[in-house]
Amino acid sequence: MDGILNIYKEKGYTSFDVVAKLRGILKQKKIGHTGTLDPMAEGVLLVCVGKATKLVDMITSKDKEYNTVMLLGYETDTEDITGEVTGYGSLDDISEEEIIAVIEKYVGTYNQIPPMYSAIKKDGKKLYEYARAGITIEREPREVTIYSIDDIKVKLPEVSFKVHCSKGTYIRSLCRDIGRELGSLATLKELKRSEVNGYKAEDALRLDEVRELFESGLLGDRLIAMDSLLNRYRAVNLKPDKEKYLLNGNRLTEGAFEDAIQCDDGELVRVYSNGRFMALYEYAEHESIFTPYKMFL
Repeated sequence: MDGILNIYKEKGYTSFDVVAKLRGILKQKKIGHTGTLDPMAEGVLLVCVGKATKLVDMITSKDKEYNTVMLLGYETDTEDITGEVTGYGSLDDISEEEIIAVIEKYVGTYNQIPPMYSAIKKDGKKLYEYARAGITIEREPREVTIYSIDDIKVKLPEVSFKVHCSKGTYIRSLCRDIGRELGSLATLKELKRSEVNGYKAEDALRLDEVRELFESGLLGDRLIAMDSLLNRYRAVNLKPDKEKYLLNGNRLTEGAFEDAIQCDDGELVRVYSNGRFMALYEYAEHESIFTPYKMFL
């Protein structure tokens, strides 16, 4: 089985738990997820199966959308409600208008310090390993982009909103930063990843649904084709007599395709042979040649 599954990760599971359970259900080892969700979070987890695991890094880099509930008044070591309280803040004299104004200030690009309880590595160890040992490591700010924050609703001490953001954004840390700017402190109460690359939570499969569909032989109907997530790249059709070169991992000349094309240096193209998606190739302008980028054979 080769393709992508839109899985609804439920609360209480780690992303690794989901992959492990899918390996058991599908009787297939080659499975990987495309972006970690904390155990307390739920929502869309795109999972690559078989040859599609070669796409994990490309899907992980996609923008994501979250439904968020922030709790004002205190902060924790994990930056969500599962952690130990590290400080309290006042809600006095904070108006709804001020809260909304501060939240909206974060739309755009800003430098975010990631949480200690994260899988980012420092000197070969994950930050959460240091945190669990009671060690706090200085973290370098990382540039993230908040494309939009919508549907802000204030019902103190809770504030809910929808965030569309770039790869690498920690919503926990966004809540932390908003709380500190308000002078109140804040922590993440609820998080739902509602969309990744156009794939929505309402269309996602829960693990028990995957099992039922697999056992009934119908799971293939819900499997997302590998190339459907690559439609931003131009599709090119290989000449029949050139397929052998692709199968051997060779570079391809401009004349290897059915139609003449013009590409920019570094541009990726989807290569098909007899209607079958075979590979991603990258164009090298200085040589007028296409080189293998990812093969899906």
